Amino acid sequence: MTIRKATKNDIQSIADIYTEVQTACENGTMTTGWKRGVYPTAETAEAALARDDLFALEDGGKTVGTAIINQCQDDAYAGANWQYPAPREKVMVLHTLAISPSASGKGYGRKFVEFYEEYALAHGCPYLRMDTRESNVIARAVYKKFGYSEIGFVTCNFNGIEGVRLVLLEKHLDN
Repeated sequence: MTIRKATKNDIQSIADIYTEVQTACENGTMTTGWKRGVYPTAETAEAALARDDLFALEDGGKTVGTAIINQCQDDAYAGANWQYPAPREKVMVLHTLAISPSASGKGYGRKFVEFYEEYALAHGCPYLRMDTRESNVIARAVYKKFGYSEIGFVTCNFNGIEGVRLVLLEKHLDN
């Protein structure tokens, strides 16, 4: 298992993972709140690739997970009551973490969160932030298990989806 910067060759596999997750949401087996054709899409992955912040988790030669990791805090984060007020240059954000539903239960999500934390520290960012949908109880439980605190909720238009209720999460890493 390897987590690495994604390449152009990964875009289709990543788009396929997004589609798998969206199908699972439509079938009621997942609750990310992502919408087919709106977010995330192949264009989401292509934009992240162009920014050089798209990552792929590969196992056995197959891409089974992806995430965007950068220092870009969504507008919905502004004014949040963060436990750890931190300068922007010390904050790393995890976006759009997706593990193929066909590969779930193998610890890939845990590995990606561990990678995110290591990556953040290696880049001088001990303050971690992320968000998820209020309805995504599975992700919320996983993040809590890894020491992330839910600091508040915000209702917003998010990535082209109206009326999203986000849970904002954060964690401070000791060096």
